[in-house]
Amino acid sequence: MAEKFVGTWRMVKSENFDDYLKELGVSFAIRQVASKAKPSVTVSVDADGTITLNTGRKDIKFKLNEEFIETTGDARQTKNVVTLDNGRMVQRQTWDGKETTIERELVSDKFVTTFKIGDVVAVRTFEKQA
Repeated sequence: MAEKFVGTWRMVKSENFDDYLKELGVSFAIRQVASKAKPSVTVSVDADGTITLNTGRKDIKFKLNEEFIETTGDARQTKNVVTLDNGRMVQRQTWDGKETTIERELVSDKFVTTFKIGDVVAVRTFEKQA
């Protein structure tokens, strides 16, 4: 099912991302850089089921339903589990007693990533590159 996400996706819209990063506790300087970036994400799936999300700066590798450790761009050490839920890849990320959820789904021909922490929600929309 994760195969439907395979491809390279270029960000075309970002909503409320600075507020999301602020709620995470990300510093002002890093937020400024992150908010101005127009990242692409490349999704691939290996024969053994390993999913790779490449953001250009780093790779995140995981298998569905298996816990993995990720060091985020702002240096947080997080525990993560990604599941498939109604066609969405749902990543639950925890650290220091906090939790955020990152949902990735296809809406029409767009790759939509929704970030949630507490009451703060941010959405980034990507289009597939040819």
